[in-house]
Amino acid sequence: MAIGRKRLGDNKRKHTIMLRFNTEELEKVKALLQTYQVDFHKRGTVGPFLRTLILSKEVEKVEGVPINTPKVGYQLNKIGTNINQLVKVAHYKNRRSPNASLVEEMKRANDLVAKLNMVINNNMNL
Repeated sequence: MAIGRKRLGDNKRKHTIMLRFNTEELEKVKALLQTYQVDFHKRGTVGPFLRTLILSKEVEKVEGVPINTPKVGYQLNKIGTNINQLVKVAHYKNRRSPNASLVEEMKRANDLVAKLNMVINNNMNL
């Protein structure tokens, strides 16, 4: 007969995920704990309860933008940065009314961003 604590081996929990709640969210968690008769203030009860609650749920797979494509949000941000740089140069050179080619480029950029948003929204809704 072994004396002391049972060895966990590979089952030892060594990874941490910290959650922070605002007051309203914490009240919802407390209400949930009360429905299961779990004492919020008793040490060592909330973590195991939430772990069991999370791990017992089935995750529904949601189709989105494929993982192997470049991050669209990052690319859109870079496009916005480029547009801001163009505007700053135009203001710096006192070119308050850009020439026609710059206006056409801006229209094409806006069209591309609109198309990207449509593709993203269509992929997210599938």
